[in-house]
Amino acid sequence: MKTFERRRILIGVTGSIAIYKACELVFALRKAEARPAVVMTECATRLVAPETFRALSGEPVHTRLFADDHHAMPHISLAAEAELVIVAPATANFLAKLAAGIADDLLSTLMLTVSCPVLLAPAMHAQMWAHPAVQRNAEIVKHDGAHLVEPVAGALACGTEGKGKMAPVEEILRAAEGMLP
Repeated sequence: MKTFERRRILIGVTGSIAIYKACELVFALRKAEARPAVVMTECATRLVAPETFRALSGEPVHTRLFADDHHAMPHISLAAEAELVIVAPATANFLAKLAAGIADDLLSTLMLTVSCPVLLAPAMHAQMWAHPAVQRNAEIVKHDGAHLVEPVAGALACGTEGKGKMAPVEEILRAAEGMLP
């Protein structure tokens, strides 16, 4: 996957049990010699510690909107470095915030600042994914220029079956590969 070599790819991680696949995604990107930088929402940090992503990416992990040790204005500096943003998993809440232009944390603020391609990999309960509001928000973000790798059907963490599982990492990587010049 030479496409990713030395490319700065931001990985947005939101609070879904599918976060374990985000770990796989970051590891795969680093293995492909990309330079992944992870931005986590507060909910995501309750499921996986930022140190896990730091170890997998080899880079600092960003969780705060206001100045951190690495960037004075992370939503601007990280956006300026990005060649591609992948949000995986993208929750229903995140899709709603992005569709409405709500910027109340680092990831949502950064999304209003980036000018590079954006790839979203939604993950949620099947009934949530099927809800008209979520479908409307998915259409809005696509209309605004984001690309979606739709969730797939299968066994969900809650024990039910349906379309809501985050797409396989390989599928996300293929989509991302096609978005980089």
